[in-house]
Amino acid sequence: MASPKRLPYSSAGAGGGGGARRGSGAVPPVVVLVFLFVVAPSIFFVARSGGHVHVASDPRGADGNQETDWQEQLATDNLKSVLSKEVIDAIAASQQETGTLNLDFFRDHPSPSWKTDDLVDHKMNANLVVDDKAKAQNSSADHVIPLTHKAPKDGSDGHQVDTAAKMARRKLREARREKRAIDLVRKDDEALVKLENAAIERSKAVDSAVLGKYSIWRKENENENSDSTVRLMRDQIIMARVYSVLAKSRNKHGIYQELQSRIKESQRAVGEATADADLHHSAPDKIRVMGQVLTKAREELYDCKVISQRLRAMLQSADEQVRSLKKQSTFLSQLAAKTIPNSIHCLSMRLTIDYYLLPLEKRKFPRSENLENPELYHYALFSDNVLAASVVVNSTIMNAKEPEKHVFHLVTDKLNFGAMNMWFLLNPPGKATIHVENVDEFKWLNSSYCPVLRQLESVAMKEYYFKADRPATLSAGSSNLKYRNPKYLSMLNHLRFYLPQIYPKLDKILFLDDDIVVQKDLTGLWDVDLNGMVNGAVFTCGESFHRFDKYLNFSNPHIARNFDPNACGWAYGMNIFDLKQWKNKDITGIYHKWQNMNEDRVLWKLGTLPPGLMTLYKLTHPLDKSWHVLGLGYNPSIDRSEIDNAAVAHYNGNMKPWLELAMTKYRPYWTRYIKYDHPYIRGCNLSE
Repeated sequence: MASPKRLPYSSAGAGGGGGARRGSGAVPPVVVLVFLFVVAPSIFFVARSGGHVHVASDPRGADGNQETDWQEQLATDNLKSVLSKEVIDAIAASQQETGTLNLDFFRDHPSPSWKTDDLVDHKMNANLVVDDKAKAQNSSADHVIPLTHKAPKDGSDGHQVDTAAKMARRKLREARREKRAIDLVRKDDEALVKLENAAIERSKAVDSAVLGKYSIWRKENENENSDSTVRLMRDQIIMARVYSVLAKSRNKHGIYQELQSRIKESQRAVGEATADADLHHSAPDKIRVMGQVLTKAREELYDCKVISQRLRAMLQSADEQVRSLKKQSTFLSQLAAKTIPNSIHCLSMRLTIDYYLLPLEKRKFPRSENLENPELYHYALFSDNVLAASVVVNSTIMNAKEPEKHVFHLVTDKLNFGAMNMWFLLNPPGKATIHVENVDEFKWLNSSYCPVLRQLESVAMKEYYFKADRPATLSAGSSNLKYRNPKYLSMLNHLRFYLPQIYPKLDKILFLDDDIVVQKDLTGLWDVDLNGMVNGAVFTCGESFHRFDKYLNFSNPHIARNFDPNACGWAYGMNIFDLKQWKNKDITGIYHKWQNMNEDRVLWKLGTLPPGLMTLYKLTHPLDKSWHVLGLGYNPSIDRSEIDNAAVAHYNGNMKPWLELAMTKYRPYWTRYIKYDHPYIRGCNLSE
């Protein structure tokens, strides 16, 4: 029987302990076994761990079995096709340093190319869990994504790990997008809140602006607390408008039509009512029906954010409308303040006609010898308003302890000269003395002497008053109208700077505006020691207002060099002047100097208070505030006790007491000195 043929084998080392055993059919199984048990597991673990190579060091010495070295060499050769050059170089360096192949270093110090975003840490126990470091990094976003993925048995670990990492990154991206969306919504809400707060602040500013608000002149609006039923109906109308807009935008035509119908009914029921007593008798039914419709609309349309935005838009729209109306109101109020009512014009014309019908001998006033007596109490009054001048004179005489010692020097213009004379000839001020003069008869007051007259004759001033910047709308003209007041064209407004020239033989004189009411005896002012000053006046500055920087242009070096911006201002309207000191200090000359420098209006705007402050700077003695209370022509919040205790009440401002726009609660202080049953007053329809 023939024996089987033997295959050759290699002695390249497959054995342990003793020498290599030679035998037939032994070599191929050994190679296969080495590949299966050494190389394949190495490749498997390297691929699965994503580069975390772990080769256990053999505890045996160099005299151990050569089979271990062969296995390691074979595994290293196979790993070269898997690992990068960086890893191979690191392995070689580790071998040189330690003398033994040791990859534990690379488990603790992996290459960046082996990492998968540090999201997961692949454990050798075939379970994938979230890496602790990734948890710590992602905890700030409050998004912890636990991953538990059992390793599949088919050996496709790398593909599964990549899928898990992508899922983790995708979830993190979604979380970041959600967080950004939340931040954007929050920022949008913050912007809306800021916008709302700004609108509310603007509304507060408008509500606090008194000038131009005609509602404060209505008597029925003086009560700040309007009746509750009127407020309820107005609130219902506002909410109905909001819901009607929402209904229209959502195509709810039925409820839209119903809301519109109820709005019209409620508006008709409210009308111009400001109190419950003024409401129509159907108002309760309208409130009930409107409440039912609003309840239905709330159930179908309520959206807190949308309603808030709509109300905010309505608030801003109302704010803009108020601002526009305020400008128009300011323009009209200033225009009204600079005109004379028809009734007063009628009075002046009738008196003028009758005066020039009088014989010359009847046009003279008695007691003319008192006009230059310095021992008496002299008043200077410059006015073109007959009714206003009569109130000043009547109120002064009625409250004087010794009327016979009072002398009134009244100066008016050519147009009203006859009317002033006729009125006081018909209505003499008791035992007091009065004298009326025409400013146009002051021949010394000409353009060569007076800077104001020279400036008024200039082309530039005529352009400023009559041609320049004609406003196209009411609101556009409100800003400059204040400085285009016709009174600045009249010398009556500037005569206060020429008192010694007009009354050269007097030592002291009390200047009075024609918009004041005298409530107490004023003779005590002549006894006030002015301490060498020229002017005695009530100072008007508070903590930060009515100081020099309010009236003068401190950007001009002439102003900045000569005046203190925080210097306290004082009031024109009731001023006691020492004419001796006036002449000694040449006050009129100082006034002329500043007036010449202001020809182009670079030092102050038109008016007499700014040049008065400059001319009498550090020459004004402060009087007690009880002598003079101001603001009755613009300030609705003056305490009544302050007015009652004042010697003089001043209607400075646009709301003069003889105008329809006067504040009703202050008007009685003025009207009590008018005789409305007088034939001339009754004939011109002047009523209280």
